[in-house]
Amino acid sequence: MTDLVTIHRHTSAPQGAFVNAYLVETASGVVAVDSTLTVSNSRALRQRLERLGKPLLAVLVTHSHPDHYGGLTELVASDDVPIIATQGVHEVIRRDDPIKEQILRPMFGDEWVRERTFPNTVVADGETVTFDGARFTVIDLGPSESPHDCPWLLGDDRETVFLGDQIYDRMHCYLADGFFDRWLANIERLRRELPRDAVLHVGHGGPCSVADFDWQREYIETFVDAVNAADWSEPDRAEQAVVARVKEFLPGEELQFLMELSVQPVAGKLGLLPR
Repeated sequence: MTDLVTIHRHTSAPQGAFVNAYLVETASGVVAVDSTLTVSNSRALRQRLERLGKPLLAVLVTHSHPDHYGGLTELVASDDVPIIATQGVHEVIRRDDPIKEQILRPMFGDEWVRERTFPNTVVADGETVTFDGARFTVIDLGPSESPHDCPWLLGDDRETVFLGDQIYDRMHCYLADGFFDRWLANIERLRRELPRDAVLHVGHGGPCSVADFDWQREYIETFVDAVNAADWSEPDRAEQAVVARVKEFLPGEELQFLMELSVQPVAGKLGLLPR
């Protein structure tokens, strides 16, 4: 299948959280996978689409976090196309968007789009959609890195995967939604179900391989162990200790703010914060 399409990766600047969106170019059109976070980055994605000189056929959404759906308005523009996700992703985006507005508007101002566009077409686990001969099959993971995740497979050989944020590719990770146990279980599910030579197009960084699930598992386990080991009688000091421990594992600073935002929510999920 990959010899029939060209995959273009569009990566946001650091202030846009290094988010990847993808344009899958077929003979006569383009299927987008995800959008980006900010207005500027999403307009740049739309411009890149227009430079290909082919119509947008559809958008596939991998999960419910706003850095992957927030730019749909700019990406789709006036095109009347299906924006496709599972029912769970569809529902969570709509449920949580007012909360995301309260969080992201002070952070990004007018760079967080005023009127968001949401998925308008629902598919079930294992369902396949076809555009200009390119076949995409969805895997409904349920809660995982986000409250609902659905990677997409290109073709029938399962060797080209748009994975969303199931792997962060040596960047710090967001665990604040608290589904880390489910995330670890889904890592093992995907490891079993995907071919060893699959190419994983991820939401930040990449491309990755199935072997990179090992790193992702170790990062999650290191983070959760650090939260469990901290002395939460002094929450500020405990948070500093967690960040220091995770930085020992991954010294880089890329997306460190997402890791820091996750510390207290995970401590609360584990019942460690004092009343």
